[in-house]
Amino acid sequence: MARVCEVCGKGPQFGNNISHAHNVTKRRWNVNLRTVRAIVQGSHKRVRVCASCLKSGKVQKA
Repeated sequence: MARVCEVCGKGPQFGNNISHAHNVTKRRWNVNLRTVRAIVQGSHKRVRVCASCLKSGKVQKA
């Protein structure tokens, strides 16, 4: 299952870990997803939503 918010479409971002010796390895920052029961088109549905969408009120919880 993809780590993507179902409301805004926000996904993981990619970058590098850089050590003190400047060794570079790949890393990723995942989205802070929460599984909530929300009202979607008049019915209750379980959706994976990022925390920023929950805090901003873009999701109406059931």
